Amino acid sequence: MGLNFEPFGRCLQTLERSLRCLDSAQEDTVEYEVYRNSVIKSFEMTLEMAGKSLRRVLREFSGNPKSVNELTFKDVFRHAAKHGLVTDVERWFRYRESRNNTVHDYGEDFAETVLVMIQEFYRDASVLHQDLVRKYG
Repeated sequence: MGLNFEPFGRCLQTLERSLRCLDSAQEDTVEYEVYRNSVIKSFEMTLEMAGKSLRRVLREFSGNPKSVNELTFKDVFRHAAKHGLVTDVERWFRYRESRNNTVHDYGEDFAETVLVMIQEFYRDASVLHQDLVRKYG
């Protein structure tokens, strides 16, 4: 029986749609702000689902699956790298740091900076999702 990565996939779809809507919105409009907020929230949710999906896979590798539940976010990604599930752990750490900052910083300048990083995140998260589905789904 394969693992279920549908929630991760749905988050990616929402992020993709939000990014497309943002691209079509005119800056300095309420619609742009709504779509920007949607992109940032979708980013946060997708990152969380990426971590949860990796935990599911790591339980398969672990002699003590319950111990995987106690891993910090960074440890999950470190272990994922050991098993060849992710390649650039530091980049995932930066995504997490940005996610933590988005929760606390609502400034417009910060939001615009994060949007650039979210494009890269979307590509990495899509590759991770495809790999997980192909190998374990």
